[in-house]
Amino acid sequence: MDRLPEPRPAALSRAQRRRLRAHRWRHSTTELAAVFLAVATADLVANIVVHGHDGPVLLAVSALALLATALFHAWWAHRRPHDPPGHEPTAPPGAAEVTGPLHDWTETALWRLRATVTDSPGSLARICAALAGHEVNIISLQAHPLAEGTVDEFLLRAPLSLSRAGLTHLVATAGGRDIWTDPADAHDLVDEPTHVLALATRTALDAAELPVALRRLFGRCTIRSYPGSAAKAAAAVDGHVMRLPAPSGDLLELTRAHLPFTPTEFARAQALVELDALLGPRVPNLEARLQLPAGADLTVRRADPADRAAALAMHRRCSPEALRKRYHGPVGDADRYLDHLLDPRHGQTLAVETTDGRIVALAHLMWDEDSAEIALLVEDAWQRRGLGLDLLQRTAALALEAGSPTVYAVTHSSNTALIAAMRRLGAPLDYQVDGATLVITAHLTEAALPSPWR
Repeated sequence: MDRLPEPRPAALSRAQRRRLRAHRWRHSTTELAAVFLAVATADLVANIVVHGHDGPVLLAVSALALLATALFHAWWAHRRPHDPPGHEPTAPPGAAEVTGPLHDWTETALWRLRATVTDSPGSLARICAALAGHEVNIISLQAHPLAEGTVDEFLLRAPLSLSRAGLTHLVATAGGRDIWTDPADAHDLVDEPTHVLALATRTALDAAELPVALRRLFGRCTIRSYPGSAAKAAAAVDGHVMRLPAPSGDLLELTRAHLPFTPTEFARAQALVELDALLGPRVPNLEARLQLPAGADLTVRRADPADRAAALAMHRRCSPEALRKRYHGPVGDADRYLDHLLDPRHGQTLAVETTDGRIVALAHLMWDEDSAEIALLVEDAWQRRGLGLDLLQRTAALALEAGSPTVYAVTHSSNTALIAAMRRLGAPLDYQVDGATLVITAHLTEAALPSPWR
């Protein structure tokens, strides 16, 4: 890099040059006199030490005098600052001036913020400087490169006095555009690589976790599955819509209305889907013993497509009334639903099994955007024994573990058994009635649910 030429001093007048030469002459003469004086003093001391009777004593006294002088100087420098009287310390060049008390970091809020900036030097620095000027701490930062520009995603800790609108205006003034903000919580403090690895681990252990992992990865989004459509479409992202061919042959379509997807997010989603395809169908081997008051010994476990024959046999033992309350449609259509319900990629299914291998009850937990649908079917001979309530509590606990704050059940308004079981969850309930159809929504975050595998 070329160096800039040093500035030349301004021209001096004749009187100034004369005074400068006189000052230099006096300075040189003083230095020369000091040298001669030092030589003469050294010669005198040497003669006294060598030829005098008290030479060693003189050396010891001189050493003690020098030591005392050094100690006094150190003590004096510690007590008295070197700045001249009236001088106030100043901040180093470029340091920000502090005009008030330091901010109380207990009065803060966490925010997630995403903004698009131009891909040019200093664009991100301007936003960071604007945030720092209002005491906003940047906890983490991710960059999502685009064809034109870059999407920067921040996790911020801001003073409570800075509102959402004020934060947006602050970033917009610094050059950000397409700004999106959302309140964050302690779960967002996990760094992104750790978060993605945890989701990959859950997906690897259970095929039912893929939709949950995608939803946790991208926040509020709608996930739809189109059976048999994967062969007709390729993986692609187009603004607010992302399409991913699923291993089962279905097409997964993710829609996020409030925020467009970035190529970086598309690559993460593809990695999760490819992991799911590589591992194939899998259901964790989880089960629990269930003791009923009547003394029957039952097992509650996760069901998979291999249980289709036993589930069909249970359907044939159920009465038309029980199937009607469960499927809200023609009873003959119940069998064709099982392939979808038992596929772990669409949710989780619990089966209650007797000691001789018969399935006597099924509970389905199906993912639906930010919520999940619960459906129960108990064989007529095993009803009114507490099976329905037990399965309902277990599936609700599974939904809460997967991050679904609510679950809902769609049933016939005459299904008083399911209505009573939902009330016993201990969660606030919402009711929606459409003709003979009743939708009951339970808010699980306010319920005390036991472990699903107690």
